[in-house]
Amino acid sequence: MAAISVPVLGRDGGETGTYDFDGDELASAISKQLLHDAVVMYERNKRQGTVQTRSRGMVAGSTKKIYRQKGTGRARMGAKRTPVRRGGGVTFGIKPKDWYTRMPRKAVRLATRMSILSKFQDGQAVVVDGFDLDEPRTKLAADRLKALGLYGQPALLALDGHDPLAWRACRNLEHLWVRPVGDLNAYDVLHQRQFVITTAALDSLLGRADQRLAA
Repeated sequence: MAAISVPVLGRDGGETGTYDFDGDELASAISKQLLHDAVVMYERNKRQGTVQTRSRGMVAGSTKKIYRQKGTGRARMGAKRTPVRRGGGVTFGIKPKDWYTRMPRKAVRLATRMSILSKFQDGQAVVVDGFDLDEPRTKLAADRLKALGLYGQPALLALDGHDPLAWRACRNLEHLWVRPVGDLNAYDVLHQRQFVITTAALDSLLGRADQRLAA
């Protein structure tokens, strides 16, 4: 796979350098079927499955026959809880269901890396030299996004680790999601249009963090 080179943007949105890596470091190819399966898995697992309708056995009321079978001149009729009557039970009604499903762990990890690679290939990935904030203020985070030209756009911010200041500053921004790089998944990456990642987080993702420390 061809090498990928993306500009690294600073605090003011200006270019401070470039970040080069081989696409094979993330994934050798992109499988749309695998990404689809991963997204379906995450969507299914978000469902509660607690919906339920009442059958004729759950509806309140007597099981006694409403009136006798013959001699009234009316159509024959049984209990008032029957599904053919108004207020009766539901035939083959919905019952609580467990929607949980899973994929092999290696497939889930590969789908995550494929989704990140697709963002770089589609030009929807932004690499920043850091997202350090002096204090947990939403205005500071909004100004950083405005400098990057991403304010108001659905974006996912991937950090090297859990940053309480960044999380508290970004939690009131409606279209911005913040995740540590170790918690990324294919659903979050594909759900948000823009993918913002720090150089430190990208080093961790590509396994370059140890090399950086050794240097």
